[in-house]
Amino acid sequence: MSEHCCEMMQANAESVCHLHPNRFDCPDALVNYDEAERDFGLIIHDGGSSTIAIAFCPWCGTKLRT
Repeated sequence: MSEHCCEMMQANAESVCHLHPNRFDCPDALVNYDEAERDFGLIIHDGGSSTIAIAFCPWCGTKLRT
């Protein structure tokens, strides 16, 4: 069983770009998963490393945090 709620979340949270070592620089990276905090966030592509915290999966609607 995967660590994430659905295949789309798994693929997006664990994606690796060979052109951009920092996932915040990759325009294809949509979701960041902070393993230490177990938090998910939508990446804000403004040149920094900001995210908008999300509580539900954008693809399947599953609650992500308690």
